[in-house]
Amino acid sequence: MHAMVASRLATAARFAVAIAIAAVSASVPARADDGERTPAASGTTPAVDGNGKRVLLDRVVAVVNDEIILQSDLERRLLPLAASLDDIRDERERERRRRALAQQVLDDLVNERLVLEAAKEAKLEVSEREVDNALAEIKKQNNLDDAGLAKALAMQGYTMSSYREDVRRQILRMRAINVLVRPKVSVTDEDVRAAYDARSRRSGAVKRVHLHHVLIAVPPKVSATQLAQAKARAAEVIDKARSGVPFADLAREYSDDDATKADGGDLGWIERGSLPTEWEAIVFSMSKGEVRGPISGPNGLHVFYVSDLEQVEQKPFDEVKEQIRGELFRREMDRKTTEWLAELRNKAYVDIKL
Repeated sequence: MHAMVASRLATAARFAVAIAIAAVSASVPARADDGERTPAASGTTPAVDGNGKRVLLDRVVAVVNDEIILQSDLERRLLPLAASLDDIRDERERERRRRALAQQVLDDLVNERLVLEAAKEAKLEVSEREVDNALAEIKKQNNLDDAGLAKALAMQGYTMSSYREDVRRQILRMRAINVLVRPKVSVTDEDVRAAYDARSRRSGAVKRVHLHHVLIAVPPKVSATQLAQAKARAAEVIDKARSGVPFADLAREYSDDDATKADGGDLGWIERGSLPTEWEAIVFSMSKGEVRGPISGPNGLHVFYVSDLEQVEQKPFDEVKEQIRGELFRREMDRKTTEWLAELRNKAYVDIKL
């Protein structure tokens, strides 16, 4: 049970944007955390200081302005996410997926540092009480006492001190987005009415779909050869699915989305308006049982499969207007957050060294 809980704790709040990483490395002494630092992750190097004591050397995997990200930072965040890769028997495939996952996690860490710097500039803070309240809620949700939480965290390379700091960073990150991005988002009554009228014109069309997918990971800075290989893998999935191979089996074999592959790529019931615009037109034009792809996304190529669907039954405007407003707000919030992160990155010095 603790392994499952630990994985949920360590993956609670992450950015989901992937980036290609250059194959360069550097080494620096590991940072001291008053004895709280966890043992060196894979890729770190032991050394001996002038007093004959062992000192752990840690690689710098990225520089973000005046901050560094260490290999141990990456490994600690990667550990719970990479657990699902252990079931892959092919060593080369397992390593390929681990590298792709590491690229995504490192990009998450870079974005996190940029957001935290923006929060610092805006003089945003998180109190000890807020961290205490968040930890209390985490223990409540997972039915853990202090000892149980400490045990679950230890399985993922965290001490209570380091996890408190991680929780503090996540609260501050969300506060920064709420304070610095949310005011830029506006949904007017006219926007809501226009969206409702558009839905009315689609009355009888598809309301929601039960969607499944296979993700073939492709980093942004990809060579023509790598892209061709990814497209070939996607085409293989499509051909097998259309020839009758169960899509769930294909997802377990091919998908790089570790969050859904164990469930056969099942994304659940997807409401109209909850997908990126470029995907929605494709997905909601699909028939029940149809397979379509490859479709480009921020993390790679997707192959989609619709196992079931429901038709639209339009409700009165007053009954659904707040729901529509919320959908429009979330979509615009996502768009503005993506733009904001891109702006932060363009203004920053970012050097990937992994």
